[in-house]
Parts: sequence; C-alpha cells; structure tokens
Amino acid sequence: MRERAARRAVLPVLRSAIFALAVFGALAAQAGGRLLATDGATQIEGSAGSGIVPWAVTAGTGTRDEIGGSGFATGVFVDDLRLASFGIAAGLWDRVELSFAHQILEVRPLGEDLRQNVFGLKLRLAGDLVYGRIPAIAFGAQFKHMLDFDVPKAVGADDDFGVDLYAGVTRLFLGGLFGHNVLLGGVVRASKANEIGLLGFGGPGRDNYQFQFEGTAAVFLTRRVAIGYDFRQKSKNLRAVNEDPWQDVFLAVVPSRHFKLVAAYARLGEVAGLGHQDGAYLSIQGSF
Repeated sequence: MRERAARRAVLPVLRSAIFALAVFGALAAQAGGRLLATDGATQIEGSAGSGIVPWAVTAGTGTRDEIGGSGFATGVFVDDLRLASFGIAAGLWDRVELSFAHQILEVRPLGEDLRQNVFGLKLRLAGDLVYGRIPAIAFGAQFKHMLDFDVPKAVGADDDFGVDLYAGVTRLFLGGLFGHNVLLGGVVRASKANEIGLLGFGGPGRDNYQFQFEGTAAVFLTRRVAIGYDFRQKSKNLRAVNEDPWQDVFLAVVPSRHFKLVAAYARLGEVAGLGHQDGAYLSIQGSF
C-alpha cells in the first residue's frame, strides 16, 4: 500500500519533468539576448518569478525585439501533501507574458487529488530590472479554475473559479552587497483564492477581494548561483480551516542560459486543516 501511494505521489512530478524537458528540447536551439538569469525561474502558478512570488519580468530570454518562452515542472513535498505544478509561458518582446500551469495537490490523509488550471497574463508597464532609474513595474492577472470542487465546497468555498490581480516591482542591484548582485521584489495581490485556489474561492459571507503582500530577496553568490527568501500572505475566507503565510528559502542554480534548477525548504504552515506542512521544493525549467 505504501509503495503504491508513493508511486502515485511521484508519478505526477515525473510526468511534469518529462513535459518540461520536452518543451525545453524543442525550443532550446533558439537563443535569446537577455542577461543571464534575469528572467527569473517560474513560480508555482506559472509566472516568471521565484518559487511562490511573481516578478515584474517576462518569461524566456528574449529581448524587446524577440519572443522567448519557458517550460517548467515543480514538486513540493511536505508532511501530508504533495503538489505537482507544470506548464509553459511565453514572453513577447520583453513586455507581455502569457502563461499556463496545471496543478495537482495530493491530500494524503484524505486520499484526494485536487487539480487546478491557472492561465496568466502579465504586462510590464514601465522601468527595467537592471538599467535606468525606474525598477521594473508590472501588472498581472491569474485566471484560476478549480477542477475538483467537492472538498473545497465541503469546507465552505463559494466558487470553483476566481481571478487574482497583482501589481509588482522588481530590481536587480549590481554589486549591491559586498560586490554581489542583489534582487528585491514586492507584490500586492488582490485575491479571493483559498490556498492559492486549490481550496476554491471565497467563503461564507466573504466574497470581497482581500489584499495580500508578497516579497522576494535574493543574493547572487556568482552569476550562476543565487540564494534567497520568499514570503507570501494568504487569504482568510474559510471558517473551517486556517491559512498561514507561505515562506521558502531557496537555492537557484543556472548551469546555462537555457536551464535552471531551484531547490528550497518550504514552510506552508497549516493547509486544508493540516498543520506544520514543511518540506522540500524542487523545480526544473527550460528557457529560450
């Protein structure tokens, strides 16, 4: 029984990895002109950023005259949950980002899988990540559809569909800390999502948007290795379950312009009534 459960938990992540590698293999031959790693990695909802926070940059390595893109696969392995997220994104002329992510959350004590699709749109409105006086400023929307609504409905969620709206600012400071490059980013998100949508949207008497803060800080130890910290506030719509902020400490490695690896220690707190959900976060990404 345990072996079958372990295989069931791992298989979605393996499928995700194969999918992302296939996308990478098809697209890697087309090189972009952006500086190394300035497209970030891919966060779990499919947008360019870090593990759980979007950045004010677009996916891929394309410059203002090019189209870039990426494919990713992520697995989160905490005490009672397994989350697999995989998808693709396109960056258009370093200005517009279109993304798609499919998420599968295995709630092991319930023996349930909760699936969600996330379609993303991001527009870099002004500024630049590296150059000029104004940092990169972006506005984004994530359109989320929960595919398995029985569990969210049982705990009080009102809807299986919701839209997150966010505005973010990101800046890379060259030589900002003892000669090392430093990245800082902040996001204000308006959302009705419960556990980023995996427990539906809204709750009893709570149909209004709530504003939440998200932030990232990272230090590049070399051009190809960075360490950092993510923080993300959460909604509090459901009376039956509590939501804690999500946090992670990550290590990002960029072996080449077309490939990234991210490992992190994630602290999700209470999720779906299950407390102390801490564990590993692993992500791979191919870019062009």
